[in-house]
Amino acid sequence: MSQQQQESVQQTTAQKENNKLMTKKLSAVVVIMLAFGFAMIPLYDVFCEITGLNGKSNGLAVYTEQDADTSREITVQFMTITKNDMPWEFQPVTTQMKVYPGKEYEVAFKVKNKAGKTIVGQAIPSFSPNLVSQYFNKTECFCFNQQTLTAGEAEEMPMRFFIDKDLPAKYDTITLAYTLHNVTPAEQQIQSAD
Repeated sequence: MSQQQQESVQQTTAQKENNKLMTKKLSAVVVIMLAFGFAMIPLYDVFCEITGLNGKSNGLAVYTEQDADTSREITVQFMTITKNDMPWEFQPVTTQMKVYPGKEYEVAFKVKNKAGKTIVGQAIPSFSPNLVSQYFNKTECFCFNQQTLTAGEAEEMPMRFFIDKDLPAKYDTITLAYTLHNVTPAEQQIQSAD
């Protein structure tokens, strides 16, 4: 074998070793990214519960009827936003209500799947003013989980809440808006299209 052929074989062998090493590194990166993606969901939930961000309950106890602060009334407005790729009707049954801090209330939201296939939705809450989120405590909410509706299915989804009595007096109106997103898994959307 000539020297040039030997060098070519050595280069090919070195290239194969480099390719194997790169494949191992890239595989490790993919595994780490996948693990990080799965870890983000519980970490996000913990972060939201601690900070009260996105309307997650911060673990405060529910007040009894006797604990209500009837000396002040707060107006709570309910709004819904449906993203363009979400073929659902989504609206609050009640658009506004007056509440006493410390008393628990229940409201409902209507949804209807107008698509000819099953759709999975996720409602994400936001508040205005933003700082009131730490005083707005949900004890039950459809936004805690994804919702699945079959073609044409309609539902009324409840949300129970109370406003902490420590809400600063300057806040007398709170707007809670839910943005509804289509989170139907991609493989389910492909199957529905067939």
